[in-house]
Amino acid sequence: MHRAPRLTSPCASRDWEKAYWEHRAKVQNAQPLVDTCMPPTFYHLHLKLKKLKMEEERISTIDRDNRLLLEKVATIMRTRGQTDCQNDSTYGRW
Repeated sequence: MHRAPRLTSPCASRDWEKAYWEHRAKVQNAQPLVDTCMPPTFYHLHLKLKKLKMEEERISTIDRDNRLLLEKVATIMRTRGQTDCQNDSTYGRW
C-alpha cells in the first residue's frame, strides 16, 4: 500500500501547505469548460417562407373560387332561379 510521504522538516510542511491552499484557490475559481449555453437559432429554419407562400396561394385560389360561386348564386337569385327541366328524350323508343 502507498503511504503519504513523511515530512521531515517544518519547512517542507509549509511548502506543502502553501501549495495545497493555492490549489484549493484555483479549484474554487475554476470556470466550466463545457459550453452549456443554448445553440444559435437560425430564423430561416423556423420561418418557412415556402410554406407561407404556398398557404397564401391556396387562400387566394379559395377566395377566387368563392367569388365566382357567389357571382353564380347572385345571378341565380336575380333571375329567380329558373331551371331547365324540359325533358324531350323518349325512353324505350328506338
